[in-house]
Amino acid sequence: MMTFIMSDPSKPYGGAAPSPLPRQALEALSGTGLAGLVERARWLAALDPMLRRSLPATLADQCRLANVDENKLVFLVSSPVWKAKLRLHADALLDAAAAAGLEARSLVVKVAPPEPVFPTESGQPKPLSEAVRDALRATAHSVSDPGLKAQLLRLASSGQGETDGA
Repeated sequence: MMTFIMSDPSKPYGGAAPSPLPRQALEALSGTGLAGLVERARWLAALDPMLRRSLPATLADQCRLANVDENKLVFLVSSPVWKAKLRLHADALLDAAAAAGLEARSLVVKVAPPEPVFPTESGQPKPLSEAVRDALRATAHSVSDPGLKAQLLRLASSGQGETDGA
């Protein structure tokens, strides 16, 4: 569980303020109490690149700002190696934070798996391998539902993984 601490949720801590959300979106959130959380997330997203500019490019690509908690900067890295390297640059990050108007005195670095990267659609589906088509045929012959059997056989014969009507 992550805790966000703010003295005034309507006013971000120092640095450049994030661009405002569309009015309708903020109005929709105002009744739920989420508007402050959204603004906080936008502020952290704007602060992240400002702080990472103080790091070498290879290191900056391997970390991201997760939180500013009281007087601590919390960064996430993808592996323990990057954690060790980022800790060596703690002074540079804390100086950048001070320049952005933050009163951070310490750096906390946590190892977290990187966010998943989903492949973009290339327009053409990848053809099914012969082993996959054989497995689809075998599965089709093992089921009693005629509709499912027909769909599996259609998939196996198409070799593309897509059906005409499904």
